[in-house]
Amino acid sequence: MTFAAPPTFDESDVADQPADPVPSNTLGESWESVRNDSDIQFEQIEIPPIPPRQPSAFERWLDEVFQWLGELFAPIGTLIANTWWLLQWVLLGLLIAFILYLIVRMYGPIARQDTGSEAEEVPEWQPDRQESLALLEDADRLAAEGRFDEATHLLLQRSVGQIARARPDWVEPSSTARELAALKSLPDAARKAFGTIAERVERSLFALRSLDRTDWETARAAYAEFALAKIDGRLVKRAAL
Repeated sequence: MTFAAPPTFDESDVADQPADPVPSNTLGESWESVRNDSDIQFEQIEIPPIPPRQPSAFERWLDEVFQWLGELFAPIGTLIANTWWLLQWVLLGLLIAFILYLIVRMYGPIARQDTGSEAEEVPEWQPDRQESLALLEDADRLAAEGRFDEATHLLLQRSVGQIARARPDWVEPSSTARELAALKSLPDAARKAFGTIAERVERSLFALRSLDRTDWETARAAYAEFALAKIDGRLVKRAAL
């Protein structure tokens, strides 16, 4: 049984055929229909202008104050603008004079006079002789019993006490003997002597080695130098600076 082939569709045939024209009266009627639709807005909307915000009473008062200040300082501003060529040199001269004053004040004769007068206000200090002799007697008594560690430690404790009474600002509860031995305010002899005593005590406490007579005699001689040394007020002032 034989079937007939289906008809073929040629696009060129459709393209060659002209489209049916739309009647002009139909377009006009459509436009009129849309134009007459009340739901669609065609007229231009006029937005009323927003009136400017009126300033408050405080703002008006502040504006008047600024205007008054402007009128008050206007002559000064005009004067500065007209004489700026001269004013800038005056300001530069004042700056140079101030710098020179600071240099002279810090390094000139005035600075030396102030340092000398302030140093004179700081009295020289020396351990009390009677107290030092009593300390040596107590320490000698311990050393005579062979208790060289205790005798040397006693010298260190009393030395710290003497420094603390003389200058409480030097000694704090957390201060160590090594820190006190490094005080720049102490004279060299006293600092060296105190360091010698502190070294012997540290050796006794931390090296687990008992001190002998040689250690004791070295510490005793060092304390004698410390007790005779003076803390000069000028050294105190220089260290504070």
